[in-house]
Amino acid sequence: MRLTEHEGKALLRRHGIAVPHGSLISATDPAPDWPGTGVAKAQVLEGGRGKRGLVRVFGAGDCADAVAAVRASGAGHVPLLIEEALPIQREIYLSLRVDGTAQTIALLASAEGGVEIEQGPPPLAIGFSTRDPHAASVILAGLRQGFPTDLAVKIARLVRRLATVMIAEDLELLEINPLALLPDGRLVAADARIMRDDAAGLRHDAADTATSVVLEAAARTPLEQRAAAMGFSFVELAGGSVALVSAGAGLGMMLVDLLADAGAPAACFMDNAHGGPAETSAERLAIAYELAARPEVRAILFCTVLASRPLRGRVDALAEALRLSPPPKPLVVAIAAGHTALAGYSMAEAAARLAAVGVVALHDDPVAAVAAVARLAA
Repeated sequence: MRLTEHEGKALLRRHGIAVPHGSLISATDPAPDWPGTGVAKAQVLEGGRGKRGLVRVFGAGDCADAVAAVRASGAGHVPLLIEEALPIQREIYLSLRVDGTAQTIALLASAEGGVEIEQGPPPLAIGFSTRDPHAASVILAGLRQGFPTDLAVKIARLVRRLATVMIAEDLELLEINPLALLPDGRLVAADARIMRDDAAGLRHDAADTATSVVLEAAARTPLEQRAAAMGFSFVELAGGSVALVSAGAGLGMMLVDLLADAGAPAACFMDNAHGGPAETSAERLAIAYELAARPEVRAILFCTVLASRPLRGRVDALAEALRLSPPPKPLVVAIAAGHTALAGYSMAEAAARLAAVGVVALHDDPVAAVAAVARLAA
């Protein structure tokens, strides 16, 4: 779940992390009588707000004009955060995310933060574990490669606190850009981009992220909303030519990359939802079929890897779905199964079952096969 800046900063404030003073107004509230200079920020979940006119700095007495300008730039339907303008001496970029492969926290830090962070030099990359008794030394040694020692020490202390926040709040990403260094030496989170693990929602007060939930639901396409109702995750990808039916985030992301490299980009990404149904083959195919009805989508790839879930159940579900509703575009199927999944049911039996509903082959190289089909259909 992506959090709005306001709700993300409220989370940080609860853990004692310094954030600017501010207040939230709804889409219909008038601009507040704000004393002094400030910033009006649209509470959208997408990045790049400053370049879209959704962030406006205003002077004393100009809050109403700034609010009107932000709303006129396309934010008339979302809340606005009105904050004090900080006397920033230096803008720093800081990002912590969970590295699931290494089972560590990956820290990125740059001495040049702000809206043009992508144009600056590559950030420092530091991996550390909160269970490592030497984590503080690892973080500090890495930060000293890009910051003066006194500032590196301050940032290292903040990083340790933020890592604690990530664990307590089940966060996958905690990005602060900019982290503002003020003339008095304080570090203040001037902006915050935070993502929480969807599966951890039951451990936290839903009222703390109510706005984020509403905005995230509103940002979904009709197909994405239907997939969520069916019990699995689905994301539409612009410019794709292959409707990808898969389960498992790692497999799905790998296939998205491989299809792009093969010149047949995926039109979607799928994953099992936490707490969702055990079998959603038919539902995932139904969504893929709707996507495949679009002229730019030329083929469908069904790919799954089974470690312990029985192969028979997955094949039976797929075969029945294909019998009831043949695919509207060429279909490529690839299934890999481990020893446990194959218990009492062989790949030869699976191939015969699928052949009965028109699947002529279980491909060893599904990416090359579906890319060839997509090129022929172009």
